[in-house]
Amino acid sequence: MRHLQKGRKFGRITGRRRSFVNGLMSNLIQNGRISTTEARAKEIKPKVEKLVTAAKKQDLNAMKTLLSRLPEKSAFKLYHEIAPRYADRKGGYLRIVKTAVVRKRDAAKKAIIEFV
Repeated sequence: MRHLQKGRKFGRITGRRRSFVNGLMSNLIQNGRISTTEARAKEIKPKVEKLVTAAKKQDLNAMKTLLSRLPEKSAFKLYHEIAPRYADRKGGYLRIVKTAVVRKRDAAKKAIIEFV
């Protein structure tokens, strides 16, 4: 049993899993919306929302936090373009829209995750 175990493993070892999730987060920030599986979308949603909340503070510490967790291009886009849009919003910056499409090879449910 996996009591008190957070997160999904996605069939990867720790380092590759972190890199995979960071790549998904970066793609979401760069494109504004991505199509992926439901499990992946549910995994990255709270992480990206926490980064948006940090970026809303618009101070040096927030920028350093973003740069430590995201590639430089994504961090700057999140800090300068995305976070100011949500300055007056308390939370819920992302939405997950479940689609009727399933992946053919493993029947994984697909979803679209996007900024509100």
